[in-house]
Amino acid sequence: MKSTPRLIAFYLPQYHPIKENDEWWGKGFTEWTNVAKAKPLFPNHYQPHIPSDLGFYDLRVPETRTHQADLAKQHGVESFCYYHYWFAGKELLERPFKEVLQTGEPDFGFCICWANQTWSGIWHGCPDRILIEQTYPGEEDHRKHFDSLLPAFLDKRYTRIDGMPIFIIFRPQEIPDSRKTTDLWRKMAVDAGLKGLYFIGIHENPYWNPQDHGYDASITPKLPPRNRPWISRRQPIKWLKQKYEESRGIPKIYEYKNIYPELLVNSDINRNFINYPCIIPNWDNTPRSGAYGMVFHESSPSLFRLHFKEALKLTQNAANDNRLIFIKAWNEWAEGNYLEPDMRFGLEYLEVIRDELSEIQRFQYQLITLFDP
Repeated sequence: MKSTPRLIAFYLPQYHPIKENDEWWGKGFTEWTNVAKAKPLFPNHYQPHIPSDLGFYDLRVPETRTHQADLAKQHGVESFCYYHYWFAGKELLERPFKEVLQTGEPDFGFCICWANQTWSGIWHGCPDRILIEQTYPGEEDHRKHFDSLLPAFLDKRYTRIDGMPIFIIFRPQEIPDSRKTTDLWRKMAVDAGLKGLYFIGIHENPYWNPQDHGYDASITPKLPPRNRPWISRRQPIKWLKQKYEESRGIPKIYEYKNIYPELLVNSDINRNFINYPCIIPNWDNTPRSGAYGMVFHESSPSLFRLHFKEALKLTQNAANDNRLIFIKAWNEWAEGNYLEPDMRFGLEYLEVIRDELSEIQRFQYQLITLFDP
């Protein structure tokens, strides 16, 4: 009997101030700074998005992290995949995860995604503004990086496939000689007493073969290209038109009911490698990007249910440990991309997940009772 699909939600830690963000964006900046000041940019545009049950939280508060984990566990999410920022030995936004690791709380699954990208002002219309550059100094830095993460890999809460900790890389194609690096980390993992590491690369091309580059599997979050023709063009409200008259910039707007069938990689693509489905419940990054943003207009829990059902179908033939679905994301509020409860829908997105997983479990129970009365 196959297991229930394993759900892993990407988790953003940018909900506490750090000195770098103070310098770049102003004193006290967190993700909530942009969320709170968001405004509607066209008729019926759902902004601002206001959190409900968890409020405008601070991830330095342990009770917040516990409440998040409780919500996720109660609704069928197995683990959080924490975004991890390593810039040639310099870490950013590391405090929440390190406290989770050091305290042992909450008792909830986790894994790590190295968000190995240069921080710039690209989503703010300033692509040439470099805040901190992602570099790859070489083997010594890779060794230090591995050593810094080893306590997490050894933790009993770490999410594994076939006994190996999952390590996700956001931009695998940017790591020079990635196979050499993954081979090094696998050897270091075995030397440390682990079975190895299970590498997953995130890549926008569904035909990208992870095995050619030293990875075990891939994920393809399918956001539409920004230069793609809009599915829906809506008249911006007057002040927006005036504000961006010179740049002629207004957000890209897609109807979620039209775009959600395209957010998953088709199962009929001929692949000889593992590509895990990644579901996107909602998207609106105009709080960060304004006119340079992209909106999945009128996303809703009922439409997300249809999207989730399609992802479940894609995993129905997968072996138990590999029956994974990634969720983008748990709490990317300034991108309008989250499962956490808000003032509009409450817990409904999470309830969709809980209900659909419960339906699978009921079906499995019926099969067991049918063949083994």
